[in-house]
Amino acid sequence: MQRLDYVRMFQCMHPGFFQREYIQSIPKDKEYEEMILWLKDFSVDAVKIDVPPEITFEYFRGDADKLLEAVRQVEEGWAPIYEKKPRTFCAYHGDRIVSFCIIEDMKSYENLKIGGPGCVGTVPDFRKKGVGLRMVQLATDILKQEGFDISYIHYTGVARWYAKLGYEPILKWNGEGILQVPHDYEEYHSSPKILA
Repeated sequence: MQRLDYVRMFQCMHPGFFQREYIQSIPKDKEYEEMILWLKDFSVDAVKIDVPPEITFEYFRGDADKLLEAVRQVEEGWAPIYEKKPRTFCAYHGDRIVSFCIIEDMKSYENLKIGGPGCVGTVPDFRKKGVGLRMVQLATDILKQEGFDISYIHYTGVARWYAKLGYEPILKWNGEGILQVPHDYEEYHSSPKILA
């Protein structure tokens, strides 16, 4: 695996992140992670995920109000993001959207093409059925098929969930800045204190 300066990569991808008021307002004890998956190592068939047979997966189709209704059931604050009509991948139960994510192009870093699933959610009555995880698995495969090098998960509090697909944490942070980097990265920074 190519060695990357993950702090620098984060700062390039998300400039001024820790100066944003909503980030600074996060309680000190609330921590989030950044994760990556090298797509050359990813196989959509490596992890079998059982989902109800009536669930289908495809790009968003249909009524934008139905998508926004599903988004609001998960996270009201994401509605303005989805109103901008990003590239959205969904799980459907019939015509009902039960899970959703944005497939983002996050540009490049050190000649590596980076993308990732973002604002991932599943409506409450379809959780714990494998639907969201299978949707993210398929969205990750779309990125691989499109020639992305890295799939990147930004700002997650459910790292163990993404790890089931092979995503690995690269940074841990709270509202004050970066708290932790991988062990093999410590030579870049001698202090375990907040780094950014």
